[in-house]
Amino acid sequence: MPEGDTVWLTAKILNDALTRERVIASDFRVPQLATSDVSGTVLRAVVPRGKHLLVRFDNDLTLHSHLRMDGKWRVARGRRPPGGPPSAIRVVLTTPEHLAVGYRVHDVALVRTEEEPTLVGHLGPDLLGPDWDDKEAVRRLVTQPGRTIGEALLDQRNLAGIGNLYKAEVLFLSGIHPWTQVGDVPNLEPVVRRAHALLDANKTRWAQVTTGNTRKGAELYVFERPRLPCRRCGTPISVAMQGDPPRDRLTYWCAACQPGSAVP
Repeated sequence: MPEGDTVWLTAKILNDALTRERVIASDFRVPQLATSDVSGTVLRAVVPRGKHLLVRFDNDLTLHSHLRMDGKWRVARGRRPPGGPPSAIRVVLTTPEHLAVGYRVHDVALVRTEEEPTLVGHLGPDLLGPDWDDKEAVRRLVTQPGRTIGEALLDQRNLAGIGNLYKAEVLFLSGIHPWTQVGDVPNLEPVVRRAHALLDANKTRWAQVTTGNTRKGAELYVFERPRLPCRRCGTPISVAMQGDPPRDRLTYWCAACQPGSAVP
């Protein structure tokens, strides 16, 4: 699931491979950039911002992309595309040593680096960024006390990087029902700190583990485990849609470990 930790690791791999390399060819397979070309530029850095990826070039341009649910970036030495069907390719950056390919990446844009805030300036403190501030995240969350905590945690304007997987796991570990109103959560700081700790623990690996058990099928407590027994108490895991279309998401919780009001 591409959440903040996946984007962080993707950025690190791209940054380690491509920084200070010159682009000798570029190919943008999205209509809005069909005639764009960054050949001749040198990559300065690849930076994650929440769930967004920013590739900065030395001509003060930034390539923006978002992984959403199905996007990925891959990099390899040589000229062979590093996995994925050709029809899914949206961006190709070629350097003398590497080929970097964006598969099904979304919201692809090329802007002046100074204009990055127009794309990511609305985001709250980044759970894996240098601007992380748990108190600021709490301050933003409590501005809407009547909102459900499940929806509030997914709002990137409050804290950037948490997605549906970590929302469900953080609330389970915190013993909070997803439909609890923000104003009724007695202490939000441990919640956002737990989110930070989970993403930080997983940022150097592709697997997302919240149970401490990396064995396949044992990594998570509730996410995508509907009707399976809770790992703590044995109660079948509940599942329901939360949020307003089109941004509603399947939400998972244990009714015994996370007591609360019935789902609306």
